[in-house]
Amino acid sequence: MVLLDEGIIENAGEQLHKAHQFAQALWDGFLAYLPTLIFAIVILIVGYLISKLILKLMKKGMKRSVVDVTVTKFTYSLVKIVIYVLLITIVLAVLGVPMTSIIAVIGTAGVAIGLALKDSLSNIAGGFYILISKPFKIGDYIASDGVEGTVEAISIWYTHLHTHDNRSVFMPNGELVKSNIINYTYNPTRRLDLTFSISYRSDVEKAKQLLAELVKAHDKILDEPEAVIRVLTLGNSSVDIACRPWVKPENYWDVYFDLTEQAKKMFEENGIEIPYNQLDVHINS
Repeated sequence: MVLLDEGIIENAGEQLHKAHQFAQALWDGFLAYLPTLIFAIVILIVGYLISKLILKLMKKGMKRSVVDVTVTKFTYSLVKIVIYVLLITIVLAVLGVPMTSIIAVIGTAGVAIGLALKDSLSNIAGGFYILISKPFKIGDYIASDGVEGTVEAISIWYTHLHTHDNRSVFMPNGELVKSNIINYTYNPTRRLDLTFSISYRSDVEKAKQLLAELVKAHDKILDEPEAVIRVLTLGNSSVDIACRPWVKPENYWDVYFDLTEQAKKMFEENGIEIPYNQLDVHINS
């Protein structure tokens, strides 16, 4: 019984000694690896600070450049991603991770992410298409897929539109490039199409003259191209007159509302009747 107790004690002591050796080896390994770990942390911190400085200088330089704002913002986002991926790769290499393993992991992760985020990748491809072909830029007023607004920003994944009623719409680039895009501010001028209806009893030539005076007096209507004021259609109960002046895109709605209000007032002052739907009943006795 005593021999058994001594064997158990000897075995326990041996296991304890092995555990101590393992812990000591682990601690020695940690101490040996500690300089590398500290060096990697220093590189990570310094690299992060340098990256922030580079991006800050890049942003300042882009603000002073004559490059299109859309290109600068898109390029900034792309460079930011590349810098951070490069920094993480350098830190892993310092920690002793083989470069082949890093490349293999990045490649595998790229394939997995590509399969999982194929819609997002289509948005990225759409962002590159917008950047290269430039169907619109920041500040343009566009319409697509039933949504219209001013382009506030073009990111890698989304195009941010700001609508007239103060809504923010984020349209995926992939879907945006697949649909029709109407750019209202792409050209330096835009034609304003207005139609004014007068009754058959009113003087058509006088109405056209009054509209011509309104067009000539408005300071936001361009002299060239010349405005077109002609009879458009002969309706069931009205003569429809087309008034088509040219304006700068940013003045479109101001001129639209001004001419609509001023035309009604001038027609009333000069006896030009504006018809409305009515039913005439004739009774034969």
